[in-house]
Amino acid sequence: MARPRLSVLSGLWSLSPGCRAVTTAATGKRLKTVEDLPGPSFTKTLHWLLFKGYADKSHLLQDVQKQLYGPLWRSRFGHYDLVNVASAELISQVIRQEGRYPVRAPLPHWKEYRDLRNQAYGLHVETGSNWHRLRSALNPKMLKLQEVRPYAAVIQEVVDDLLQRVEELRRRSPDCTVPDMAGELYKFGFEGISSILFETRLGCLQEEVPTETLKFISAVNDMLLLSNTVALFPRWTRRFLPHWDRFVKAWDDISTVARGLIERRISQLDSRSLSDGLYLTYLLCNNTLSREEVFTSVTELLLGGVDTTSNTLSWALYHLARDPRAQQRLWEEVRSVCAEERPSLQDLTQMPYLKAVIKETLRLYPVVPGNARYVTENDVVLGEYWFPKETLFHLCHYSVCHSPDEFPDPESFVPERWLRSLPGLRPHHPYSYIPFGVGVRACVGKRVAEMEMYFALARLMQRYQVLPEEGAPAIEPKTRTLMIPGSAVNLRFLPRA
Repeated sequence: MARPRLSVLSGLWSLSPGCRAVTTAATGKRLKTVEDLPGPSFTKTLHWLLFKGYADKSHLLQDVQKQLYGPLWRSRFGHYDLVNVASAELISQVIRQEGRYPVRAPLPHWKEYRDLRNQAYGLHVETGSNWHRLRSALNPKMLKLQEVRPYAAVIQEVVDDLLQRVEELRRRSPDCTVPDMAGELYKFGFEGISSILFETRLGCLQEEVPTETLKFISAVNDMLLLSNTVALFPRWTRRFLPHWDRFVKAWDDISTVARGLIERRISQLDSRSLSDGLYLTYLLCNNTLSREEVFTSVTELLLGGVDTTSNTLSWALYHLARDPRAQQRLWEEVRSVCAEERPSLQDLTQMPYLKAVIKETLRLYPVVPGNARYVTENDVVLGEYWFPKETLFHLCHYSVCHSPDEFPDPESFVPERWLRSLPGLRPHHPYSYIPFGVGVRACVGKRVAEMEMYFALARLMQRYQVLPEEGAPAIEPKTRTLMIPGSAVNLRFLPRA
């Protein structure tokens, strides 16, 4: 944590002796600093993680610490020194003061890998005006609804493959159970985003998945899993622990497959194929980014484009299977708009309950339960506290999404709360629910992810009634950077009459 010091705002603030407080020049109000924040010691945090079972349930630790220390507290683990923010209003204050070039969280180990292999930086590593240049080049053809319309046909083809895969798997079971539906949906998400980013089908949903595709999927999983380990352990541990070498190997495998897919597309580009291109063709042909920047950027977009779709659909089906009333209402809505034919983008505008189901699922299970902001340009004031630039904030989205102050009966699956039709429903704070982020750091692929989820869920409802596996226990989430089901999601798919 950077120590309090004079900054670009020094005309507005003055430091008290010992840097224990800050005084505003305008009002004379004394503000506290990070040193005044409550919070657990390192040993207390270690005790929670290792002995209290929160190592893979860190999303629950947010509420434990909030109850002990209030909505703003400090925690330290490894070389991370965090200011945790667990109220919607305080989160909004961080976002509004984040500056023009905010950083989600420093990823020095990703940067180190890029430097090791002489690769260009992407959105996760680049900062400042260069980050803004990259983001400005990647936003078109992704963020606006009219710009993503051309992707609908490709996504529908991938949904066709998903439905075929579900049908094959359920037919093999005497009670129509599809085992590990979350795994099948992960392959669906991987195939969907790859079809847009690389403009090629990888065969993720085939009975025999191609070896190169399996290598790609495995490498992505390994890299994301190892990323936390590499970040937490000091560099000197690499002499006797294998985490860094495995991290580099995973990135090498990702890079090899991704580069091959992009180079294949480059070799296909000519005047006849340009009109058939999607996102990759756009990036390659508008000359805003270098080839190396396209390679890194597309690869990093893939990493963020799989889990939102797969995890959210898994949890949505899990809850619908256990809530016949909600499933019946959703099926009736889909049937009334498009009984059997594929839903169109226009059809989706007439399905508010479908969208409410996805919203409620993302509220209960935010894919990233805690996001970060590393504010590099401005000092930040939150309530009665002043923080210098280069403070790392941890935005506790899970805690806020599950706050009864924002969402009555917060642990229940209630899609109706998004239709404003519940008696006594009060508006929630706009920053209590931001599953795709907000501001200039909002998720680039939000529109594509939503389209994938809406089409897939609507078409599954058209075809099947979904039920839990007989005798299946409740499934709890676990957190490994992302929030995922803690055990296999096995569901029964019965054909609609």
